[in-house]
Formats: sequence, C-alpha cells, structure tokens
Amino acid sequence: MTTETIAAPKTAAAKIYDWVDERLGLSELAAFARHKTVPVHSQSFWYYWGGISLFLFLVQCFTGVLLLVYYRPGVEAFESVRQITFVMHFGWLIRSAHAWSANLMIFAILVHMFSVYFMKAYRKPRELGWLSGMALLGIASVFGFSGYLLPMDELSYFATKVGLEIPAAIPSIGPAIANMLRGGPEVSEFTVQRFFALHVVVLPALFLPLLGFHLWLVQRHGNAVPPSEEAKPTTERKNMPFMPNFLRKDLAMWLISLNVLALLASVFPWALGKQFDLNSTTPVPAPAGIHPEWYFMSPFEMLKLLGNVLPGESGEIAGILLFSLGIALWVLIPFYDIKKESGQRARAAHYFGLLAVFALLATTVIGYWTIR
Repeated sequence: MTTETIAAPKTAAAKIYDWVDERLGLSELAAFARHKTVPVHSQSFWYYWGGISLFLFLVQCFTGVLLLVYYRPGVEAFESVRQITFVMHFGWLIRSAHAWSANLMIFAILVHMFSVYFMKAYRKPRELGWLSGMALLGIASVFGFSGYLLPMDELSYFATKVGLEIPAAIPSIGPAIANMLRGGPEVSEFTVQRFFALHVVVLPALFLPLLGFHLWLVQRHGNAVPPSEEAKPTTERKNMPFMPNFLRKDLAMWLISLNVLALLASVFPWALGKQFDLNSTTPVPAPAGIHPEWYFMSPFEMLKLLGNVLPGESGEIAGILLFSLGIALWVLIPFYDIKKESGQRARAAHYFGLLAVFALLATTVIGYWTIR
C-alpha cells in the first residue's frame, strides 16, 4: 500500500519569502553565509574592528539625517546648532552621538588599518582591498574636517583656519586650493556652505560605493591570516563558521561599541562654544590652545617641528614632502612586500610599520603636550 505524503500548506510568511527569494536569491546568500568560515587564532580579535568601523558609520548616517532636518548652513549655522543643542528634545544627545561616533569611527579605522598592515593582509590577492581601505580612511578624515566647522563657534572657526594652513603650505598650488575650499581669502559663511555640501553630498557619494566595493572584496577573498598562521599546515589551522558563530560575536562587539558611544555622548556631551561673529570689524583673538582635531595633529606638529629646524617656507615645504612621502610609501606597500615567506622586504615593511606607529604617536603626544 503506497502512502502519499500530503504537503502542509505554506504560511503567508513562507509564501512572501519564496516570492522574494525567487527574485533576489536569498537562499543563495544564506548558503554562502553558512559555508563561509573565519580563521581562529591568537590575533582573531583584530577581525572585529572592520565591523566596528562599519557600525559607527551607520550611526553617523542615522544621526546625521536627524541633524540635517534642523541644521541651516550659512549665516544661521550657529543658531540652528544652538537650537538643536538646547531647544530640541534630545537634540544635544543626537549631536553628541554624531560627534563622538565620528571620532570613534576614525579611531576604529586606524586600528583596523594597522591590524591589516601587521598581519600582512595587503598581499596578493588583497591589494585592492588595502587601496580601497586607505581611500576610505582619507574620505573619513575629510568627513571629520568638513563637519567640524559646521557649528561655526569660535573653536571650530579657528580650528578650521589652522587646519587649512596645511594645504595652503603646498608650494605653488596650495594657496589656490585653500581659497577654493574657503570660498575666499578667509573662513566665512561661504566656507560653511561649501563644507556642508561637501559633508552631506560629495563625500557620501564617494564613500558609499567605495565602501560597497571594499566589503565585496572582503567577502570575495575572506579574512587573511597572519604570517605565523600561514606557516602552519592546513590541517592545523582552526576556523569558525561565519553564521552564526562569528556573526554573533561581531554583533556583540557592535553592542559594546554602542554602549561606549552612549556613555561618552551622555556623560561627556559635545560642547558648543561661543558664536564667532562673522560681521565683526575688529579682529577676534583665537582661543588659547587652539589646535586641529587629534587625527590631524601629527601632520600639524610635523610642520611645526620642521619649521623650527628650517624656518620659513622651506620648513613648510619639507614637512609637506616628508609627510606625503610617508603616505605614498604606506599606500604602496602591497607592491613592495609581495612574497609570503619572510625575507628582507618583509622585515623592512615590518620595521617601517613600527616607525610609522611611533612617529604618529610621538608627534601627536608632542602636539598636545606643547599646547598653550
């Protein structure tokens, strides 16, 4: 006697899933996630910093859209930020979360970059992942610089004025670049409008597709392992499934990041200083201890140090050339350190990375130490 199995009728949710799956291939994505693995070793902790950077960028997008509803660029910039901070319900918290997440995002990207560097994750076939990541770091830095001016208080005004001295020091074309960014010879309401357009239109249009390309490369090539793990036989290497094991830990790191951000934003709310009067006919003195943001302190201090050794324009040119050379060597490291086995080039790249870390930390500490 043959018993025919009668299939249970599908639920509405199952029908909707099948409809979407047929058009988007969700089952294929789920199968890929089930088969994807992540290496497990003593340095696996550093894998989470890319996800932390992504999470903080999503926070930036969410809080930025909320601020965009009330912000008014130009001559009313300070007043709109004042209303956001002191009049709108929880406006101070949204603004503080936006500012803190920007700083934390750049910090997370820097940690992610150095972990990729010292794990040699820029080697073949991951060169484009390294280059796209460096481009994302550059755009994120411009995000921070352009957003810092938007409140248009005295601190942001003079910090932007000091920051624009760096491109202005470039020989020949520097002053023209600075004038183009400012919209004139001085920082004004036109500068705010240009920085606002750069911050909310131009930079996102560059950042989002590049971020998608970077994430696709990570999925295509997988997570790299450090040289110490590459030397082990394949049978001795350990892996964990991406779903749900690594994803669960990655989301836990997101939750920790959210808690850190919430603590900083609520306990140390981002301050709003005194309004800078653009219509004042008398010169306004810069606040004591004015300086650029921490992620620009290293090149700023390098210009100061070389200016003491080589006074005048020669010191500024030497500082620009030295820092530009260092960045170029850093970005092009995948095309120098190309062999997987340890050798002279691998050791040189390692020591160059240590020198870069020391130089960045030393010049940043000196910069803050000498603030008056």
